[in-house]
Amino acid sequence: MAATVLTGLARALLRYHGIVDRPNERSSHRVAVPRGGGIAVIGVLLAAWLALWLAGACASCGALFWIALAGALGLAALSWLDDVRGGLSVFLRLAVQVLAVGAGIVSLPGDGLILQGTVPAIVDHALAAAAWLWFVNLFNFMDGIDGLSGVEGASLGLGAFLLALLGAAPAGLGPLGLALAGVSLGFLLWNWHPARIFLGDVGSVPLGYLAGWLMLALAAAGAWQAALLLPAYYLADATITLVGRLLRGRRVWQAHREHFYQRVVVAGWSHQRTAALIAGHNLLLVGLAVASQQGWAAATAALAAGALLVATLLWYLHAAARASCGASTSA
Repeated sequence: MAATVLTGLARALLRYHGIVDRPNERSSHRVAVPRGGGIAVIGVLLAAWLALWLAGACASCGALFWIALAGALGLAALSWLDDVRGGLSVFLRLAVQVLAVGAGIVSLPGDGLILQGTVPAIVDHALAAAAWLWFVNLFNFMDGIDGLSGVEGASLGLGAFLLALLGAAPAGLGPLGLALAGVSLGFLLWNWHPARIFLGDVGSVPLGYLAGWLMLALAAAGAWQAALLLPAYYLADATITLVGRLLRGRRVWQAHREHFYQRVVVAGWSHQRTAALIAGHNLLLVGLAVASQQGWAAATAALAAGALLVATLLWYLHAAARASCGASTSA
């Protein structure tokens, strides 16, 4: 409720001050929309996580949990500056992300080892930091159509909550997941197509950072299969797309419309249909993540998730190709 109310207030203030996202050739919208609604979302989420920690509802988060919250706040401040003024160097933004992730590694619960001691601690932490940094950026890259970031945040939060509820993850992570799902759904009421406000970098960057912390905390608690399965669609779509752009010599940080979900939107699918299908896909991933911790072999869950991802991405490519052929024939 707080996220919904404050997002509405933020929308009015952003419109008044002219902080809007104007459509261009790479946009998926046709009218100017206020940008920066994430300032309300992140504000509520940080307040909720801090309150839960101070109240002892997240004892498993550890004494250094505040470092992760401070890292998210720093990323939000820098991203807000970029949303308002624009033109911040890619290298400056990346450097601040590296600092936030590097500091945040020490805030992970327990020993923070996501591979449970199978590799030296320094290697484990380096791999975790690299994965976290990538997740922060892919969450930002994937924020390209109405409703998608809200759907993803709600899915990740719901998954973490269910894992904790069923005893497959530390109980303290459950309230954090529930808060993440709640603020994401609260924002989604404003961001569902046609969107009346966008997250902006002030929302997508720190939201990816906090969601990434939650996934790493699950992995450090032994639920690393679930931590990979929950965001599997985002990981697959963003990684395949951006590696492809890199191999073609394109700048991966520049805006584009080459993600799988963007291709079907360009081909004529509505934002609602695309976001709803990804929501359904994510719910299946939540089920597989829970099953992987409840007696299913990890390999079985991974194979099922892999088959689901391949089928989804190929379906998107097929649908986009059919629409393009249809358009060419009509012309």
